[in-house]
Amino acid sequence: PPAPPAPAPPAATTTTTTTTPAPAPAPPITWHNAAQAPIEGRAWNDTPTPFNRLPARAQKTVTKAIWRLSQNSAGLNLRFRTDAPQIHVRHTVANDLVSANMTPIARSGLDLYARDPAGHWRWAAVAQPNIKTNDKHLEKTLLDNPAPGTRDYRLYLPLYNTTTALEIGVPQNSAFTWLPPPAQKTILYYGTSIAHGASASRPGMTIPAILGRRLDTPVINLGLSGNGKMEPAMARLIAEIDAALYILDCLPNMSALAPDEISARLENTLRHLRKTHPQTPIILLEDRTYAHAWLFPRLQEKHQKARAAQRATYEKLLAEGMTRITYIEGATLFGDDDEGMIDGSHPNELGITRQVAAMLPALRRALGQ
Repeated sequence: PPAPPAPAPPAATTTTTTTTPAPAPAPPITWHNAAQAPIEGRAWNDTPTPFNRLPARAQKTVTKAIWRLSQNSAGLNLRFRTDAPQIHVRHTVANDLVSANMTPIARSGLDLYARDPAGHWRWAAVAQPNIKTNDKHLEKTLLDNPAPGTRDYRLYLPLYNTTTALEIGVPQNSAFTWLPPPAQKTILYYGTSIAHGASASRPGMTIPAILGRRLDTPVINLGLSGNGKMEPAMARLIAEIDAALYILDCLPNMSALAPDEISARLENTLRHLRKTHPQTPIILLEDRTYAHAWLFPRLQEKHQKARAAQRATYEKLLAEGMTRITYIEGATLFGDDDEGMIDGSHPNELGITRQVAAMLPALRRALGQ
């Protein structure tokens, strides 16, 4: 019989390989040096570095403590406009990153705001320092893939550290422009650690910074922790500044002085301001009340003497014809429930919010808003 037919060969198998394209490389970053930018919140251009608060010549006239504190970048901020999908920062500070009653972000970090379509400044991001390694140089992505569009940003610098270098980076194909501070006159806020920033959680949450955003007016923060004492050298310096409004909030530090010294320094400061700026409004604050003063008669007496000395000086100058000075009492600046402080002396953000609310009506009237 014939042989059976050979079996058919198996059908050929075709294998299809799908290759996922490699992601496009990220564009290189272009870095913009903040030392070359217009800086908001700085009263003088002849500072030792762009991130200091007093002119270099002041080193010869102010105390060593004031000079050291003036190198903190409290209140300084930068405005810029970009459409970048990422915002990067490189930032270097001089001193330790942490302290007892400040967050590391407030003491040594950066705080970013963005202007929304309605024109309001809204919080956007913070740059947290690396406290585990105590690395004084910070490099990180501050904002990644926000909603597309060109917008204005505002970056607040550290409150209790000295900025030695700062750069803002955006992808190479992104637009970037430094913006100058508004052309209007500034508010000058001269005071103590409370103005300096203790104990806000981040740089944009100090009393001067919040007032600036609420009033849409630039603010110069001359808070000098423990050293807001109206020395003659400081009286002369602040009188150099052509401000829209002066806020004097020094009694928390001056209350340690004798009543006659409080009166002499306050009178000297007010006369300097009125000699150079006869019509500029002045806001004069009393000291806040220690949260535990109800337990200690010596603290109650300290408040009473200091406030009496300041009030008497104020009324004396009013009687002489000095005008446009608004007096704000201090007993309840942080509220009346003792919950507004972090350590019995410095405000937490509840206390900060309450002091801002107590001050705003007087400031709006003084500015004609």
